[in-house]
Amino acid sequence: MLLVTDRFYKKNTIRLFNMPIITRLDRVLADRKMQLSELADKVDVSIANLSNLKTGKVRAIRFTTLEKICEVLDCQPGDIMEYSKDEE
Repeated sequence: MLLVTDRFYKKNTIRLFNMPIITRLDRVLADRKMQLSELADKVDVSIANLSNLKTGKVRAIRFTTLEKICEVLDCQPGDIMEYSKDEE
């Protein structure tokens, strides 16, 4: 079983347009041993849109899309996104 530490994810975290929301889709996909293309097929969303979500290049997500992602990955929205207070 491959374990990826939180240290890796914190180092490679991308913030959404300077908003305090951090995406964790890559972590959940790795935990489920699922490729982005497989998730795209199951959720019926383009790979490009999921890739943008995964890399933090989105400003919004529809609740219906979030619901489908959570259903397929058997997770909670908080597993995919995290609020991080700006320390500045």
